[in-house]
Amino acid sequence: MKFAQKLISSTAISLAAVVLAAPVLAQDATPKEETSLTESKLTAPPVAEKREHSYTHHGITISDPYHWLKDQSYPTIDDEDVLDYVKAENAWFEQEMADRKPLVDTLFEELKGRVKEDDSSVPQKDGDWVYWTEVAEGKEYRLWYREPVAGGEKELLLDENEMAEGKEYHRLGAFSVSKNGRYLAYSYDDDGAERYTAKIKDLQTGELLGDEIPETRTGLVWAANDTVLVYGKANENWRVDNVRVHKLGTSVEEDVEIYSEPDIGFSVGAGLSAEEDWLILGAGDNETSEVRLVRADDPFGEQILVKAREKGVEYSVDIRGQTMFIHTNDDHVNFRLATASLDAPGEWTTSIAGSDEFYLTDFDLFKDFYVTEGRLNGLDQVQVRSYDDASKITPVAFPEASYSAGLSNNPEYDVSKLRLTYESMVTPDSVYDYHLADAKLELLKQQEIPSGYDASLYTTVRETVTARDGTQVPVSIVMRKDRAMAEDGKPAPLHLYAYGAYGYAVPPGFSSSRLSLLDRGVAYAIAHIRGGDDLGRNWYLQGKMNERWNTYTDFVDVAKGLAAKGYTREGEISASGGSAGGELMGVVVNTDPKLWKAVVADVPFVDVLNTMLDTSLPLTPGEWPEWGNPIESKQSFVYILSYSPYDQVVAQEYPPMLVTAGLNDPRVTYWEPAKWVAKLRDTKTDDNELLLKTNMGAGHGGKSGRFTSLYEAAEEYAFILSHHGIDE
Repeated sequence: MKFAQKLISSTAISLAAVVLAAPVLAQDATPKEETSLTESKLTAPPVAEKREHSYTHHGITISDPYHWLKDQSYPTIDDEDVLDYVKAENAWFEQEMADRKPLVDTLFEELKGRVKEDDSSVPQKDGDWVYWTEVAEGKEYRLWYREPVAGGEKELLLDENEMAEGKEYHRLGAFSVSKNGRYLAYSYDDDGAERYTAKIKDLQTGELLGDEIPETRTGLVWAANDTVLVYGKANENWRVDNVRVHKLGTSVEEDVEIYSEPDIGFSVGAGLSAEEDWLILGAGDNETSEVRLVRADDPFGEQILVKAREKGVEYSVDIRGQTMFIHTNDDHVNFRLATASLDAPGEWTTSIAGSDEFYLTDFDLFKDFYVTEGRLNGLDQVQVRSYDDASKITPVAFPEASYSAGLSNNPEYDVSKLRLTYESMVTPDSVYDYHLADAKLELLKQQEIPSGYDASLYTTVRETVTARDGTQVPVSIVMRKDRAMAEDGKPAPLHLYAYGAYGYAVPPGFSSSRLSLLDRGVAYAIAHIRGGDDLGRNWYLQGKMNERWNTYTDFVDVAKGLAAKGYTREGEISASGGSAGGELMGVVVNTDPKLWKAVVADVPFVDVLNTMLDTSLPLTPGEWPEWGNPIESKQSFVYILSYSPYDQVVAQEYPPMLVTAGLNDPRVTYWEPAKWVAKLRDTKTDDNELLLKTNMGAGHGGKSGRFTSLYEAAEEYAFILSHHGIDE
């Protein structure tokens, strides 16, 4: 039974609810009586104290006067000085946004009006059941349903609204139905800290079993004829370094650990093979991986090591019969697909050779065929392939020249059609079935925009900008057809977005919320900069570790290039990014502050050097292959220091900025944006707006409800539009 929702990391925005308290003031700051939060109006933003603190590595001493904003009892956050400062910044945000509330409310109604309140997913068959989700009018969360394939009444499996009752935050993690259809295992997080609690529901009786597994951070996998649940538990540093087996009806204290990872930089996960006869235990960091296999009917049995880890070699595995399929970069940066016998798992034979042109990103095995996914010249490809004839390749043909497409949920092994997702910057999210017999796409559902949407009013283009080192950087742009170009002498506002890290390619997809910018004359552009893998694995490698500066200069060069092409003017460009994309924002406001009209940095990773030096933080050891290890390497220390946004704040004018954070965020801890804003307030030479909003009841992904998250998006858009001179 593969019907499951796995834990997904998020880089979404994290705007906050406001809590009022007194600010922490420096001795030379505005007197307390002038900034007291009991007054009806604040006269100045809060100013954080500068407390002497420094550290030395490799003979280099760094001053860090805002180090105190990291609560020393973390992950408990109870330092009153810290909380007072964070709440004071929230109060300042609330006051500064007050004049924009009419615009925020207008935008919120627009965004909400584009959401079909009473909606459902496309049902999908899995074994004897058909599964789907629904959202009801006025509700924030989903209801999970199924009904028998043979016919019968629909059955409510889980009501997330009921789970979220009375809670400020709710997020469903794993969702996994047992193969026999009797049990549902699910997990949830109710504070944004990403430590999930797993429970098991008997779907025959509707009762919850006494089994409860705390602090999980992985999917939940049924094995041994649905008598056990396989999972991973977070350790004290939020890292999953284990695979455990829980037997139904027993105490969690009796769970057996079947794998323990010794490398603190590696994370661990488990899943089922295509035929669900093998458990696949994977361990790895951002550049190296290792896989073990154990029979799914005997998870306590002998494990098979596929191939010992080798630094820089990534591989993943699936199994059909006695043949393993291996996706690996061992002999080509863009990956190859190999096969091996289970009797000789380390002897790999190439099935699909690595290619400079085609970037092979994934594969899925089915009974009579298999599917490869990848990108060709940056464009998504889905290819149906034959087990018996390597030359027989059927690419799925999509209707537009630029789009985002891929396999969706395909839980069954023996199928005659594939479920796909598709969208473009002008085409709403669409669900298709691809019929293998005649190679035809059948549209099952397209995102409905209740308030109305006319695709003919918009146009999308793919441009290329020459970076300073001669590299051609692609850019996806969407705008209204009636929008004036910069050479017409009218305002030509443009918003530029990017991520640029971890090999994540930002897809040129659709956003109904984005229409609120487009309809007000703002063009929206996605810079496909190095650090993502948009143009292949090398594109990613050219933006990581000691080539990280390429990411930042690409973004700046794209902004200037779009101005040169007439889409905008320098100084009329707003920009945003979240998490590692927020780190990008931090760098470019340091290097090119006059280029930007306004900047939004969501949960920004801006205290890079301090974080990469702190092995106690959840992600740090696993991040060293991405950013470098400044503890061991002086070269890495100096290189990270050269761009770390917090460390590189200087006395200059900065553009208007909105910065967001999540108090419970384990990925980018709240003190990174807090320290950065505090230093900016003390150092910058302008009076431009600088706002920090910390979500006091959530983490990296921000508010969890579908409407509360829309309101936060409306606030962000209002900030951007107001600085473009658009206030309605």
